[in-house]
Amino acid sequence: MSTVLRNIPLFQALDETELAHLEELATDRLVPRGAIILNEGDAGDSLFAIATGRVKVFIGDEDGREITLKMLGPGEFFGEMSLIDQEPRSASVSAVEATTLKILSYQAFHDCLGRFPGISFAVMNGLAKRLRDADRKISNLALMDVYGRVASTLLELAISSDGKLVIGEKLSQQDIANMVGASREMVNRILKDLTDRGYISVEAKQITIHNDRLPPSF
Repeated sequence: MSTVLRNIPLFQALDETELAHLEELATDRLVPRGAIILNEGDAGDSLFAIATGRVKVFIGDEDGREITLKMLGPGEFFGEMSLIDQEPRSASVSAVEATTLKILSYQAFHDCLGRFPGISFAVMNGLAKRLRDADRKISNLALMDVYGRVASTLLELAISSDGKLVIGEKLSQQDIANMVGASREMVNRILKDLTDRGYISVEAKQITIHNDRLPPSF
């Protein structure tokens, strides 16, 4: 189990003794695909680190509309903000696939902060990265049209695999629409245009980027 914890950046500064102590404090949870882990507005009393699986961080309204803020995978964590400021959860989180979580309660989290200063720096680095990501997303929403937001999101999600540039997540058109704040129909039109112009190809929800200089508009 210490190997699992070691693969989570939040805990990488700890030695084996500290990891063993952390293992005593943490609890495990297996979450099935589609299950809600956190609801926006809930009281925050735990930090969650992802051992396996993927989760979606999102906000929604009473009409059922959603905007996806982030997709998180193994080694990443969430829920730390409420443990710091004790405010209600700022977003909801659901499991995109079966997910195994390591959970630290409020008391265990603060015990770790006191005992292991390295975790404090890891949390601050994580918060700084998410603030930068949020600034970039706000900028894209404010300054780009939908076409530009889709192109920017595809490039942000792209990873290199077997010499190809692919989207690491198998996303539906609705998933992408939720990320860029647009309708599924508009995303469909944009993906079709990018495909017709040879910039991307789509097969079984796997998007491959053939030209990383995606156009900003039709």
